[in-house]
Amino acid sequence: MTASAYSKRLFNVTIADWILLAVAMVWGSSYPAVKFVLDYSDVMTFIFIRFSLTAVIMLPVVTKSLCHNTKATLSVGSILGVLLFLIFLSETAGVQRTTAVNAAFFISLCVLFTPILESIIAKTFPRLGLIFACSLSCIGAGLMGVNDDYHFQLMEGDLIILLAAFLRSVGVITTKQLMQEKKLDSGAVTFIQMLVVALIAGSWLLTSKHGFSVPSHMSFWLVTLYLALFCTLLAFYLQTHMIRETSPTHVILIMGTEPIFGALFAIILLQEALTFIQLIGGSLIIVATYWGIIHQQKHKITAPNEQI
Repeated sequence: MTASAYSKRLFNVTIADWILLAVAMVWGSSYPAVKFVLDYSDVMTFIFIRFSLTAVIMLPVVTKSLCHNTKATLSVGSILGVLLFLIFLSETAGVQRTTAVNAAFFISLCVLFTPILESIIAKTFPRLGLIFACSLSCIGAGLMGVNDDYHFQLMEGDLIILLAAFLRSVGVITTKQLMQEKKLDSGAVTFIQMLVVALIAGSWLLTSKHGFSVPSHMSFWLVTLYLALFCTLLAFYLQTHMIRETSPTHVILIMGTEPIFGALFAIILLQEALTFIQLIGGSLIIVATYWGIIHQQKHKITAPNEQI
């Protein structure tokens, strides 16, 4: 590989890393935001409103894209939409039943799930560098759950968030495979995903005995609009697009910084406490994330034709 090719590859990876890091920061802010809006709405109503808003905002932008390769776009978008609904249902229900800090660090366990699932699919053993990075990240996540009395607090919501972490890994791997095979427009697929989530949530509300009640508090709508625009529309579009440029494990390792941002926003906005041990855990997650990024960059440069 020539020096210019090396520089180009390194530059492209750096741009992708910064974009994914920004996504992680935005998603980190979503935990206290979701915690806030659930004071005014139930889980399913909030999911329906959030994704309906996102789909409506996206429609004028993706209309042309939807006209191309329509059948494949609908097929892939629907599959990923069902997965996205399950992810957000478990995440939102989990956040409602635990602290924003706990939700943020438990979701980071997808750092461990992803390489394990990739290895099972490929019938290979994960590389030692990635095993170390994933293990260190999980240790850090565990330390973030230890309180001042050195007890590990496991709430009902933590178990639900753990399910969401597993589903996230499945979603990242599935997106990578489907988007690479079909060469579809990221915006069109993202729109279908949002629409499918809204339709599933809306159907659930229509068949529910509790019915549908529209929240009237202005704060709910302002925060939900932020979640729809930045934490859903922009973040998922960028992640869907960036997954094409790297491996699922690489994406998840960078997204491992999400609990750090989640904890910071929870402290600032919700006044949730963060202990010294949790700070150590957060530092380990950051170290693990960048260890994994460096490992993957080195492997890509020395063996660029091998799938990671």
